[in-house]
Amino acid sequence: MTGFLKKLAFLSAFFSKTFALWVILFAVLAFYFPQYFLGIKGYISLLLGVVMFGMGLTLSVNDFSEVFKRPVQVLIGILGQFVLMPLIAFTLVLAFNLPSDIAAGVMLVGCCPGGTSSNVMSYLGKGDVPLSVTITACTTVLAPVVTPALFYLFASQWLEVDPIGMFISIVQIVILPIVGGVIINALFRTTINKVVIALPLVSVFAIIAIVAAVVAVSAEKIATTGILIFVVVALHNCIGYALGFVLAKVCGFKLKQKKTLAIEIGMQNSGLAATLGMSLAAKAAVNPIVAVPGAIFSVWHNISGPIIATIFANLKDQNRE
Repeated sequence: MTGFLKKLAFLSAFFSKTFALWVILFAVLAFYFPQYFLGIKGYISLLLGVVMFGMGLTLSVNDFSEVFKRPVQVLIGILGQFVLMPLIAFTLVLAFNLPSDIAAGVMLVGCCPGGTSSNVMSYLGKGDVPLSVTITACTTVLAPVVTPALFYLFASQWLEVDPIGMFISIVQIVILPIVGGVIINALFRTTINKVVIALPLVSVFAIIAIVAAVVAVSAEKIATTGILIFVVVALHNCIGYALGFVLAKVCGFKLKQKKTLAIEIGMQNSGLAATLGMSLAAKAAVNPIVAVPGAIFSVWHNISGPIIATIFANLKDQNRE
């Protein structure tokens, strides 16, 4: 490894470990000085596409092999993601009697696939990483169909939902970049393996930029509703962790799989939720606050993720897996 790659690896590791601090810092800066971040708004879809392309560079066809090796565990993870999380979100929306725009934003988070951060947290929590990667990959591939359908089912009472438009958006900003990344990884694997260390660094900057842009656009509204949104988002995430663990326990899974399902189900692709929210605001004259729950979830799950991973890493299986 060259000196440059070593420095790049160091920077990538540093910013990955301190991600939560940076995203909080820039969210605060965007709140108090929104004028400096509004220009990013037009690049949100591109930024998420870059993150998804990076995810594709780390994937191969083999990452879907667990579907055939352990179909039941993968299916339970997918169902937990696309059934439990939307239901939890809907319950919280009703319990807190949220305004329609915020309610739609919370539902958008609940209807999104799993986030790539879950794979890292599964590793840190000594979970089942191959299962984690497979569930994330599968829910992401299913997202163009499932996410718009779920969002239409739950959120059409608050705003006009265009499922076809959402399908096209998710294909453009998620599926195509991932497929492109997988293809390039397959064709140039040796080269990609050398530069893959930079991907976390790129993803960190992209997500920070997305969160900052969303906060800047809705700074005035966040001033009056930010605490409420934070409480709902944090509950959504933590209840997801708890019910994911319980679901795996009920299914008789071992501790590694319990940890993984808890993390997979509790963590969402909040960057996608924020991006789709901004897209809705641009196309359907919806208040941009609809994107804020996704942005706040991005901040929160990068705090809760390391905490739950630390707790899980110290759990011992009485049955000795």
